[in-house]
Amino acid sequence: MSEHRKATAGGGPSDTATSRLRPPYASVLDLIGQTPIVELTKFDTGKCRLFIKLESQNPGGSIKDRIALSMIAAAEKDGRLKPGGTIVEATAGNTGLGLAQVGIPKGYRIILVVPDKMSREKIQHLRALGAEVHMTRSDVGKGHAEYYQDMAEKIAAELPGAFYANQFANPANPLAHETTTGPEIFSQLDGDVDAVVVGVGSGGTLTGLGRFFAKASPKTEMVLADPVGSVLAPLIKTGKMEEAGSWTVEGIGEDFVPPNADLSLVRKAYSITDKQSMLAVRDLLSREGILAGSSSGTLLSTALRYCREQTVPKRVVTFVCDSGNKYLSKVFDDFWLAEQGLAEHEQHGDLRDLVMRTHRTGDTVYVGPDESLLNAYGRMRRSDVSQLPVLDNGKLVGIVDESDILAHVDGPYDGRWERFSGPVRTAMTSNLHTLQASQTLDALLPVFDRNEVAIIFDGDEFVGLITRIDLINHLRRRAK
Repeated sequence: MSEHRKATAGGGPSDTATSRLRPPYASVLDLIGQTPIVELTKFDTGKCRLFIKLESQNPGGSIKDRIALSMIAAAEKDGRLKPGGTIVEATAGNTGLGLAQVGIPKGYRIILVVPDKMSREKIQHLRALGAEVHMTRSDVGKGHAEYYQDMAEKIAAELPGAFYANQFANPANPLAHETTTGPEIFSQLDGDVDAVVVGVGSGGTLTGLGRFFAKASPKTEMVLADPVGSVLAPLIKTGKMEEAGSWTVEGIGEDFVPPNADLSLVRKAYSITDKQSMLAVRDLLSREGILAGSSSGTLLSTALRYCREQTVPKRVVTFVCDSGNKYLSKVFDDFWLAEQGLAEHEQHGDLRDLVMRTHRTGDTVYVGPDESLLNAYGRMRRSDVSQLPVLDNGKLVGIVDESDILAHVDGPYDGRWERFSGPVRTAMTSNLHTLQASQTLDALLPVFDRNEVAIIFDGDEFVGLITRIDLINHLRRRAK
């Protein structure tokens, strides 16, 4: 870590280090830490003042940059990581991003094992950095061969000279927060901090901050924000280890107690639903202009509940753990929220409940009959759909799907571009079988048996399409 970034003797950053207008840094790694704090003023915080530390401002976009820098430095110092070596880690994405951000410029090979529920943006970011990403199942627990931590440990054990970072038990993880994050908060809030709201993924943030504030400010309470389904908050409240459930929020919540998580530091714990988390983080953007990830919604929901419960004024701080840019295809996608059952939608008990993109609201992705097949193909790719309704002046005149396009453009190389440039009407299916929105789910199966997509009308008005995956997703939501 560069000298100009180290905290001053009083525990806080120097004026020069915190200036936003300073001479150029020697490396992007010198931008890790020293993140700003913003007071939230557009939420009901009761008698309290609520502050949020923008860890999204780290170069890798998350709080995990801090521990990546710390773990790599410690491994280099004690000889576990040698020049040109390999770093292996199990990660929900952000620790892997931090390790790649720090390690790849240093010449290390990065191998990451990532659960398959992680956002597409994180995976793309990791691969763009040059990390090797191994996807695995997110529905299995410790001891299973495909559990992400067990897989990473096995890869490291079989690779000569590999360093398994193991953020869950690595002491350099909480040390990063004890020596940088904690002193920064203490300095930024003038030493007056009544509560810090954190989540637990690896446990490093909780333990590092808890240790720092136990010495620097004994009055400061550590408050745990935990997704419903995680075992941590129930364990703190009841003393009993419950069976883990499932949750959508990424990066926090666990099905075991990580060795780095000192739960004895927690004064109060809250369980937050996925829906509460998603709504909170979207409110954070629309009210305060802060684009944050899904776990930040869990922290914000907890912080607001804690603040509103207080009977005396307190100063409370929580975190934007990572940037919402990593979740644009999830948390900030209305259709994804609806598919997950995390958005409020009126239910009718008929086929209207399954139409995700309705024509009435302007959400239907469609193509015109005189547009080119290349346009239709591009629209399918961008919208991640396999068929499009063909609309002519708002009236449904056909359906075009992948098979239709393939059948039309296949053939000799000569003339292929002309075939792609041909109008949709030359390839679309115009013999349409339709259903009424008032019909029940039973009406869908004969349609799917004919390998067709269900075309839904309300009287003479086109409503939208229902695919097999829409039905499966509807049945999944209803099974919960």
